[in-house]
Amino acid sequence: MTAGVLGRHVALVGFMGAGKSTLGARVAERIGRRFVDVDVGLEERIGPIAAYFAEHGEASFRELEAEAVADALRRDTPSVVALGGGAVGSSATRALLAERAVTVWLDADTATCWERTRGSDRPLAKDRDTFDDLYDERRPLYAAAADATARDADDVVLAAAGVHVARGALRKLGELVPGDGPVALVSDPHVAGIHGMDAQLALGPRLAHAHELPLGEEAKTLLALDRLWQELRLDRAGTLVALGGGCTTDAAGFAASAYLRGIAWVPVPTSLVAQVDAAIGGKTAIDLPQGKNLVGAFHWPNRTVIDPALLETLPPEQRQEGMAEVVKTALLANEPFDELPDAELVRRCAAFKSAVCLRDPHDHADRKQLNLGHTFAHALEAAAGYRGLTHGRAVALGLLAALRLSGRDISRIEEQLQPTPVKVDRDAAWAAMQRDKKVQDGELRLVLLEEAGPVWDVPVPAEDVRSALNQLIAQ
Repeated sequence: MTAGVLGRHVALVGFMGAGKSTLGARVAERIGRRFVDVDVGLEERIGPIAAYFAEHGEASFRELEAEAVADALRRDTPSVVALGGGAVGSSATRALLAERAVTVWLDADTATCWERTRGSDRPLAKDRDTFDDLYDERRPLYAAAADATARDADDVVLAAAGVHVARGALRKLGELVPGDGPVALVSDPHVAGIHGMDAQLALGPRLAHAHELPLGEEAKTLLALDRLWQELRLDRAGTLVALGGGCTTDAAGFAASAYLRGIAWVPVPTSLVAQVDAAIGGKTAIDLPQGKNLVGAFHWPNRTVIDPALLETLPPEQRQEGMAEVVKTALLANEPFDELPDAELVRRCAAFKSAVCLRDPHDHADRKQLNLGHTFAHALEAAAGYRGLTHGRAVALGLLAALRLSGRDISRIEEQLQPTPVKVDRDAAWAAMQRDKKVQDGELRLVLLEEAGPVWDVPVPAEDVRSALNQLIAQ
């Protein structure tokens, strides 16, 4: 798979009965794309496939099928395309998939496929032994064509966004970073000491050099970025790999967006907040004294590599930091993500955010829901001078304010996140809120959570917002 997942179709391949049509329609709705079922389109054109097989033979059908796949994949607007089980038998189709699609293999076992197709009118599902032989024959073709393998809609969404979630992924980093050009590894001193050597070994001969950014929000300054830009020696075929928490991925991603007018980058998040939120979706930024994330760019990663096993090195307080973003995601999705084991928690949260960002890559519409509580959080962080108040604690407080303004129960926030008021200057926090990116024509627009789900760009009277902000600040 080459760079630029946002401009590529999502093609589902797999054996008959694997569930391509069902999952394809579901994924298309989740990521806001048109769904094309190649078999359905062919039947509208030629009538029942079984009858066409009987009259004209399989070879004739495969020619028509290859034309239909080509027509779908050559369209400029990315869509979700479900291919027939035998479509990958065409070398021309395989070449087109490699050129224009993120190809996802729905790898269902033969027993499941047989149960779903036996007794149907599918011309190649009449005899179990022949069915199994065909299954074995096609598996290598699916594997060779696929950029990712999926078991459910979440896996397909992650593949569409270029997000790879798997335990042990760090050890495979060299093969997961797209392309074959040189790599610059960027981390912070703490993460470099824990995971840096593993990352360097995994990158192998592709590693050109390694760099360090300061810890925490200090990474997100012009001074830190200036030093990194001056140290970088990549050409335009190079890739910047950002290994670390949200501050590292935010800063390194912005560095990649501007260096040589934009080079490829791959975030490898090591904290819970980065794995479920910060490293996904291509938002990159640094801070100014006047506010958080005021200078940045949308720069979608060529791939995001998430290894949930890295969370095992997190101290409890850092895990609690990340739980603020997990709870936020669970509230938006109305799903109990926060009750899942780590690996599944990360996968489900990452898939939710990936779907939202694919629908709205540049934050014009429903991606804004991901800012639930963050307008308050960023104001508090700015008022604290980005010292002494962690992002997770700030988000927990921001969620508290957003739910209060929404008229929603706050017990879940209080019980799980246990936010306590922070000691900052009230006027400084209010001034930071008024410089937030969500201000439109001088009016604060907030994300609120109604019974039916999140709503955004909601104008809220300034006195109500300030009152909610003041409740977050210690006397």
